[in-house]
This record gives sequence, structure tokens and C-alpha cells, in this order.
Amino acid sequence: MPGPPVTTTDFAEPSNPYYPTGSSIAGWKPNESSVFTLLGAFFGASVVLFTSTFILVKRIQPTLTRSELLTIMWFVLSGTIHIFFEGYYISNFSSLGSQQTFIAQMWKEYSFSDSRYLTSNGLVFCLETITVFVWGPGCLLVAALIVSRSPWRHPLQIVVSLGQLYGDTLYYATSFFDEAVHGISYSRPEAFYFWFYFVFMNSLWIIIPAALIFQSSWTAASAIAAASQRVESKKLR
Repeated sequence: MPGPPVTTTDFAEPSNPYYPTGSSIAGWKPNESSVFTLLGAFFGASVVLFTSTFILVKRIQPTLTRSELLTIMWFVLSGTIHIFFEGYYISNFSSLGSQQTFIAQMWKEYSFSDSRYLTSNGLVFCLETITVFVWGPGCLLVAALIVSRSPWRHPLQIVVSLGQLYGDTLYYATSFFDEAVHGISYSRPEAFYFWFYFVFMNSLWIIIPAALIFQSSWTAASAIAAASQRVESKKLR
């Protein structure tokens, strides 16, 4: 006798807790690691990176100021996250939901605040690809230029920081647009996911790059003003 008819529900994706409800995430599996473990590993790795960077650059250039050290550590952290963490995303974006590697689980945890990372969203993928291949190496290059006290530090710092600022602003804007115009929210309603993951963590790549753009612009403007003044002084002699 023929078996029961096959319906589309037999092939439906496993249900998942992401927003908007009903989002299709291929092969989704819940994380095996706890939130505490994932966040502890992320922030612990950041501390190790900061410490090793501090020790290394102080040996190379002992006269670095506190401001220079903080800026170097920011660019090293940013570059590392861009190249390795976000690089993992663009290499595995279509299968993140089904993976249980540690980095994939971090992405699945973060995606409670923005499910676009698990649904092969075109805008997010393109933004992240540019970030990985352009701004990631750019961050590490700026850090190296600061250590070597290169005059090219400030022009490149403006370019890289502007790229980060633009990308993060576009990332925010498209999410807010979809919610305001189409009523689509990519974040779960819990405050922790929206305010800590989505707002606070991403805002660092707006606030700090904006401050660095101002710093480099002020330095460049001051240098140009001083050079112009010297030229005028020579003309009067």
C-alpha cells in the first residue's frame, strides 16, 4: 500500500529562537556551550591580546605615550576581530547555523541581536567582506605605523576609521530602516541582546573611530597651519 502523502512540513527547517519569527536558518542547531563560556572566552582572549600587544610594542618602541599605546591596542584588537572572527563568518556564512565550532557558536549567540548573520543577508555579507579584506589589514598597518612613528599614520588612520564608521553606520541604519518601515526586527526582545550586543558592542566602532578621525584631522590641520606660518615668516624676511 502507498505510504502517507509527503507534505512540505516534512522538509521544514528546525524551529529556532531568532527574530523575526519564522526565519529560515539552514540546519540550525542550538549551541552546546553556555553564554558564560562564550563571553568569557571572547573577553579573556581580548585581555591576552591586549597584554601581549602591550609587552611587544613597549619592547620595540619604549617611548610610546599612553595615547599611542591605547590606539595601537584598539587597532590590533579591531584588526584581529575583522580578519579572524569576521573572516570566519564570510567563509562559513551559509552554514553557521548548523556548526558547533567555538567561533560559530559565538556568531549564533551574537545573532540573537541580529539574525541577518544566520540568514545569508546580502548587505551584511558584503559589508563584512570589505571589512575583512580592507579594514582588517588596514587596522594592523595603522598599528605598525604608530609603533614606527611614521608620518603616514594619520592619513591612514583617517581612512581606516572612516571606513569603520561608515560601515557600522550603514549596518545600524539598514536594521533600523527595516524595523521602522517594514516592521521587521532582527533582534530578540530581551534588553541584553539589543542593548548590550547590538547597541553597545557595535557603538564602539562608531565612537572610537570618530574620535580617531578628529584626532588625526586636528593633528594634520595643526601641522599644515604651522607649515604655512613658517612659509609666511620666510616671506617677510
